[in-house]
Amino acid sequence: MKLVECVPNYSEGRRKEVVEEIVKAIESVDGVKVIDWSMDADHNRSVVTCIAPPEKAVEAMLRGAEVAVKHIDLRHHQGEHPRLGAVDVVPFVPLMGVSMKDCVELAYEFGQKLWETLKVPVYFYAEAAKEPHKYRLPDIRKGEFEGLAEKMKDPKWHPDVGEPQPHPSAGATVTGARQFLIAYNVYLNTSDVKIAKKIAKAVRESSGGLKNVQAKGVFIEERGLAQVTMNILNFKKTPIPKVFELVKREALRYGVLPVESEIIGLVPLDALVGVFKYYLQAHGFKREQILDEMVYRTLLSSEEDDTK
Repeated sequence: MKLVECVPNYSEGRRKEVVEEIVKAIESVDGVKVIDWSMDADHNRSVVTCIAPPEKAVEAMLRGAEVAVKHIDLRHHQGEHPRLGAVDVVPFVPLMGVSMKDCVELAYEFGQKLWETLKVPVYFYAEAAKEPHKYRLPDIRKGEFEGLAEKMKDPKWHPDVGEPQPHPSAGATVTGARQFLIAYNVYLNTSDVKIAKKIAKAVRESSGGLKNVQAKGVFIEERGLAQVTMNILNFKKTPIPKVFELVKREALRYGVLPVESEIIGLVPLDALVGVFKYYLQAHGFKREQILDEMVYRTLLSSEEDDTK
């Protein structure tokens, strides 16, 4: 079996009917299954996670993009999360029987077809980046949609596919190939977003914090709380507990504490096993000790035996 994970992010987190139409379009491709999707009104963003045979993945992402470009107009979009396009980022992740190189090729194919069909210019990032300065997503997003037209005038920031001018309402799309990413947020018991921004600066790699961590301080109006919103790019090298403990330690410097954290989308089981081992000091604990894991393996093995 060959499977790729696609985690498209759309700049819409308030109109459920739009996101549901996107999800329906993705699942209209035979063999593609959406396994999770979530919306965030304050960030005004949705994240969809689907699994697909590699030969079906590009078509599924194109169908989702067609709906998003039809309904999302960034000229009237506001939200806490940085964004460059209606279809903001589309990463392809190797899941089963698929290599990173395969995912890079899928990103190239998707980018070319997105431009040909919808005239949305495309940047390639992460393992699909064609230029070193386009490797990091935050660098491509800098200036966001509002500054995109001016940014594209610089030959350094011409899109990798398409003309150097944004789509009028959909901006540009970033696509690429990467390993699993964990979207992780920590709420603070304060409404002071300046504190969250100071903590984010101490945590993120780009300003001297933890490797493999991107972070930003925002205010979540619905909760009335400041939040440190983060992406953990490699949970094996920078595990969740290490990130949380640094956020907590930095928060104490300003007399505040974390009150809650959340994971957006899906997370690998090994990442949660790491949390368990860290906080319970269960250093010898293995995922094979998880009942659900072993039941799943047993059932999968039985199905494979039945097909032989």
